[in-house]
Amino acid sequence: MSGAVYRFGQYALDADSRRLSHGGHPVDVDSRALDLLCHLIECRDRVVSEEELLDRMGQGRETSQAAFADWLRTARLVIGDNDGRQQLIRTVPPHGYRFVARTTEVLDTPPAAPGCPPATEADHEVIRFCRSADGTRIAYALTGEGPPLVKTANWLTHLDLDRTTPMWAHWFDGLTRGRQLIRYDERGCGLSEWALRSFTLDDLVADLDSVADAAGLDRFPLLGVSQGAAVAVAYAARHPERVSRLVLTSAYARGQLARAAGEDEQDAAEVDLSVARAGWRSQDSSFLRYFASQFLADATPAEWDAFAAYQRQTTSPANGLRFLEEFTRIDVSGIAHRVTCPTLIVHARDDARVPVAQALELASLIPDSRLILLESRNHLFTADDPAWPTFLTHLDAFLAEG
Repeated sequence: MSGAVYRFGQYALDADSRRLSHGGHPVDVDSRALDLLCHLIECRDRVVSEEELLDRMGQGRETSQAAFADWLRTARLVIGDNDGRQQLIRTVPPHGYRFVARTTEVLDTPPAAPGCPPATEADHEVIRFCRSADGTRIAYALTGEGPPLVKTANWLTHLDLDRTTPMWAHWFDGLTRGRQLIRYDERGCGLSEWALRSFTLDDLVADLDSVADAAGLDRFPLLGVSQGAAVAVAYAARHPERVSRLVLTSAYARGQLARAAGEDEQDAAEVDLSVARAGWRSQDSSFLRYFASQFLADATPAEWDAFAAYQRQTTSPANGLRFLEEFTRIDVSGIAHRVTCPTLIVHARDDARVPVAQALELASLIPDSRLILLESRNHLFTADDPAWPTFLTHLDAFLAEG
């Protein structure tokens, strides 16, 4: 139906202009995936066969199964669905699909309700997609307005969910004040492609480079959080001409297994990894709470459960295990000395996940760096953590110097 706008949840799809939005903000998506999504929504009263979709997508040309699978997965991911979840686009055996979300069809997008507050800088967000060097699809978002700040991907994110989850929402309010935040989902999670071709440090650095290119950035400040800090260090070391300033928080140069100095530390690292593996495989709350408590030491059990539930939405168990194992072995200690830009390192003095010794190591390795230790036990600063506003103050002041 020409001019129809289909609304489901926080999404709206304009069938005439082929535009998808979430919460009023445009979502950039591959045109073929959008065509597939639109056809499924228009035919939501029935199961649509794979043959019909292939014919629709091919428009008279032969379409490969691989291309179709990629478009279907993209269509699912951009609306917060995935192959396992299937709460919106359901696979109906043997070879059919149906759009099952409650949908409202309207003729036009209604104006904003009277009395709505004006949009904030963080409300200006566009989600887009680019391809990394090996062809992996990477989702990235531009949030806010002003000078750019690029944040590397870290464990674990979902561009469409992060702004409303308590763990990350305050980060966007703080990081988008007077600037534009560029962030992206790591390969294998969130809205990025889940089928991992490869997952090495080189791949993660290439993903960041592709996002910077796609966003049209030449030289920019870079923020790395947790494992994302190691990627930021590697990128700054390899691309000194592009990184103007580097901010590292909750950072480490070497993963837990990479830095294990003796049998005791090796055993502790293996036990920690085994507990995390057990949690991801069994989804047992006791294991998952233990894992969450390392990231949010001062949170309540209910908040740990919410953290665990959020993680399950961001990636598959198989990918989650792959991330865990790779991150314990990551090591940028051999190249950190090649970082030439001014660097700010902020760390919680009693970080329960990454010991403060790792921050000290980074500060000793990066030539033009300064270290600030904050009174906190949280690996990821929470909204009510007294260290959070202090971190923002130091971040703002450091970036203003540039």
